[in-house]
Amino acid sequence: MFRLDDQTLRYGDTTVLANVSLTIARGERVSLLGRSGAGKSTLLKVLHAQAAEQAALIPQDPALAQTLSVFHNVYMGRLHAHPSWYNLRNLIRPASAQIAAMQPLLERLGLESLRRVPVGTLSGGQCQRVAIARALHQQRPALLGDEPVSAVDEHQARDILEYVQSRHETLVLAMHDVALALEFSDRIIGLDAGRITLDAPACELDADYLGRLYTGGDAAASDVGPRAAASPVAVRNSC
Repeated sequence: MFRLDDQTLRYGDTTVLANVSLTIARGERVSLLGRSGAGKSTLLKVLHAQAAEQAALIPQDPALAQTLSVFHNVYMGRLHAHPSWYNLRNLIRPASAQIAAMQPLLERLGLESLRRVPVGTLSGGQCQRVAIARALHQQRPALLGDEPVSAVDEHQARDILEYVQSRHETLVLAMHDVALALEFSDRIIGLDAGRITLDAPACELDADYLGRLYTGGDAAASDVGPRAAASPVAVRNSC
């Protein structure tokens, strides 16, 4: 579903990831791990640009319309599905059909009681759930998420990730929580020092081993811990 062949990814004039070769097949559940600035956000943006019609993106900065309601912010996820006049009408007076269609999603994410509330009055965790709802409302087969559950507690994070998995066949999520990444992924890609240093099945890894990505250790090059790829080539076996 996504493919990069020896590409160099930049943020402005700065090289973030060099000589990246990566393939993600339809149906894979992938977590991107690495320290802040390792290139996770840049990689997600490049993947999204490659398949925008197939993949929804939850950015780290959700860029919600602060003066508009939860309903309107989530509705924006499907502006592409309706003509301009219909979208304008829903901005003025939401159609009952759209409210009904969105209700199960808002209820599942604990947002139904906030449907009419301006986003600018919500907490950080609530705003993150609105951004998730907006992406899910797009109804794309793939979902890309940049630390999509970083602002919610562990119980909510696990519940949200279970729901996200039930709605998308392909997931690529930059994660801040190693334990959740292991639980909800079948493949882990580690980024460090401008390159992919680890690409291996999640079932071959553990939290202590992956912690090296955040402490400066090269997990892929280490001879300690579970087997991992010594070069950035995916290990495609079933554990």
